[in-house]
Amino acid sequence: MSIATPKGFRLAVASAGFKKPGRKDLALAVSDFPASSAGVFTTNLFKAAPVLAGQDAVRQKATARAVLINTGQANACTGSKGMDNCKASMTLVGAAAKVDPGGILPASTGVIGAQFDMALWEKAAPILAANLGTASIEDFATAIMTTDAFPKYAGEVLELGGGSVILAGVAKGAGMICPNMATMLSMVLCDAAVEPAEWRAMFRRAVEVTFNRATVDGDTSTNDTLYGLANGASGVKAAGKDLEVLEAALIRVLADLAYKLVQDGEGATKVMHISVTGAASDKDADLAARTVGHSPLVKTAMYGKDANWGRIVCALGRSGAVFNPDDVDVALCGVDLFKNGQPTDLDFDALLKEPLEQRDLRIDISLGAGPGKYTLLASDLTHEYISINADYRS
Repeated sequence: MSIATPKGFRLAVASAGFKKPGRKDLALAVSDFPASSAGVFTTNLFKAAPVLAGQDAVRQKATARAVLINTGQANACTGSKGMDNCKASMTLVGAAAKVDPGGILPASTGVIGAQFDMALWEKAAPILAANLGTASIEDFATAIMTTDAFPKYAGEVLELGGGSVILAGVAKGAGMICPNMATMLSMVLCDAAVEPAEWRAMFRRAVEVTFNRATVDGDTSTNDTLYGLANGASGVKAAGKDLEVLEAALIRVLADLAYKLVQDGEGATKVMHISVTGAASDKDADLAARTVGHSPLVKTAMYGKDANWGRIVCALGRSGAVFNPDDVDVALCGVDLFKNGQPTDLDFDALLKEPLEQRDLRIDISLGAGPGKYTLLASDLTHEYISINADYRS
């Protein structure tokens, strides 16, 4: 499905040869007008140079003109030289695209520790600028892939009080995914006019119920970044009730991207939809859901299509959530496996034979301890994940 590019934005992709010659590995989105900017970043203490530069840019100015993403080199743990190179790359692209470098929001992905090859940036910057307006949302999503199996993009055309606006987002990520704002990079463009403070608050809330509730392997990257630009090129201003409509659409777009990140987890074959209710608090529900979703034993059981409720309840018991084991209920794909502290007498292996062949698996857990609830998307763990990450640097 093709996604329309929001009005007033021009996209470009190019091949710089950062890792493999001929592969598109550089992407640029330029707004024709100053756009309200939003940025949500990794909480990892080892923040990559582009994360630090992006945080400064968002903190210092309410607007931005462009998002610049490269793959092949994360520019993380690269010291002052890495920061200098990050700024130099923004200067090169800014000069070529006739955009103030201070209005460019950078993001990078790849192997941690490698310095930029600035000679490659010097060659690629004018090519990238010359390509502005020739790339689609799908082209942009494809150019920022690393170990991703497919490009991830989503969007909507929605009606506000003043007319139609377009919201379009892209993301990359398949491994090192446990955003806490894997390697997760994302960008959302919108042609509505939105006040910066409202735009940023909207993103913080949307991320909390989408990207922050998705996990592949429990690793939070040094580079996790989400940028949002709203440039008003549609001539439609979002205010009042329209802000609620726009935020709901933003949540749907980010939720779609978050699902695709988990679906494309390195080697993944399953998406676990983990729902915890009846917890003493939302925090306890979070603890329970994440412990189940991160458990290698639960993840490998789902890969093996094994209705192993014992692995689920063991994970719950060590999660740190407070509950009475006799009050716990666990269901898998709608089949009750465990109730009142013991397994049910159902033939769940037979009942689950067909459901466990599906990609999407529901795990419903009730702790019987209070009103707390939480949901989480998590992938399974396969042989392929080991193969990919054992050989990644090569």
